[in-house]
Amino acid sequence: SQWAKMAAALLDTSAVFRAEIDACERALAPHVDFSLLAVLRGEGEAAALLERVDVVQPVLFAVMVALAATWRSMGVEPAAVVGHSQGEIAAAYVAGALSLGDAAKVVALRARALTRLAGRGAMAAIELGVSEVEARLEGLVGRVSIAAINGPRATLVAGDNDAVDALVRGLSAAQIFARKIRVDYASHSAHVEAIEGTLVAGLADIAPRASVVPLYSAVSGARLDGAALDAAHWYRNLRETVRFEAATRALLADGHRF
Repeated sequence: SQWAKMAAALLDTSAVFRAEIDACERALAPHVDFSLLAVLRGEGEAAALLERVDVVQPVLFAVMVALAATWRSMGVEPAAVVGHSQGEIAAAYVAGALSLGDAAKVVALRARALTRLAGRGAMAAIELGVSEVEARLEGLVGRVSIAAINGPRATLVAGDNDAVDALVRGLSAAQIFARKIRVDYASHSAHVEAIEGTLVAGLADIAPRASVVPLYSAVSGARLDGAALDAAHWYRNLRETVRFEAATRALLADGHRF
């Protein structure tokens, strides 16, 4: 979802986009060791930093919220928001449930915590419904779990690297689409439990508030009060299954259209 010099043209052509990126740069500065603008412009050694999880996630957050600000400047206001996994942080800020400072802290500390899991896990996308995937995990209980339910036949799994490899090989041999994602950690799995204390303690002082725009959470799969987005919620956002299909169905049931 990221590439070198992404959004570089917008930085030069949209004053609103650039202003929001500048605001994100300031908000992220206390928590990161890189320049957001340098990474986006692909300047020198900064171009290679997108390979780091603790860089790419804050950068993607900044692009998301800057795009939202740009659309708003053109009169495009969201009737509701939803985000997938880390995308929920940007959604919470756009909805007014988090200040920019708190949202930047959440995404930066979340991404930094993930570096502790690097090299231990894997994730894979599978073109099967969740019940079909669960049936194939019976021999891998405790080693691979459902990471995200994105649609009727779009499921992500996460877990131990060798176990995910074995699952992908077996599915591919059965002519079922299965592909590993280019990450070396297992979000939304038991691996995340190792960083619970760090994440919850680090985010203890954030101050969530009721959202101005309706916010639908892929943690619960339903509409959520913005005031509930405390440190414990953001741990669950990283540990629990992403219920994106349920969240989008809830949006549709409430009359929203994409």
